[in-house]
Amino acid sequence: MSRSIDYYFSTHSPWAFVGYAAFQDVARRHGARINFRPVFLGELFAETGGLPLAKRHPARQRYRIVELKRWREARGLDFHLSPAHWPFDTGPADRLIIAAQIAGHDVGPLVGRLASGAWQRQENVADTAALAAILAELGLPEALLELADSDKARAIYQTNHADAVEADVFGSPSYVLDGEVFWGQDRIELLDAALSSGRAPLTP
Repeated sequence: MSRSIDYYFSTHSPWAFVGYAAFQDVARRHGARINFRPVFLGELFAETGGLPLAKRHPARQRYRIVELKRWREARGLDFHLSPAHWPFDTGPADRLIIAAQIAGHDVGPLVGRLASGAWQRQENVADTAALAAILAELGLPEALLELADSDKARAIYQTNHADAVEADVFGSPSYVLDGEVFWGQDRIELLDAALSSGRAPLTP
């Protein structure tokens, strides 16, 4: 029986982008199903005691840049540390992912393409025209844009937030396996080990 991983993330998070390919590889090797759960980071930080980047001490902001450079090299990626349209309203991109889920599409490629658009290609993924172009590129229907703005998509977005808080998730990316939270793309190797061992989940 295959296992599933609840993947809480935001397109706004560079760390979700940095770890995405490695995470997909781990899930694929173990035959694990990924439950994509986009969340709005601003609300998640506010409810769980996190600070938005602009309100963090300058030392923390500088260290973040150093870490991004380290992991950019470690993961063999090429991306902008401060892309042209960042920070941006992540709601349209996150809800577009939800709309694709509602419509029954495999959202993995869309998640990756939106992240690449934000962090590598410097596209404005909060812009409707940019999102429409991405859908066309992936062969997905433009009607998903309307569905992304529906009450149903918005309700699922809020449910993702509530479920994240209930699961003790407080940042992006977070991978939840059998109730055990692995926060940060630098925990992917630990997630891999947990899947390999089949051990019981660790709890507080």
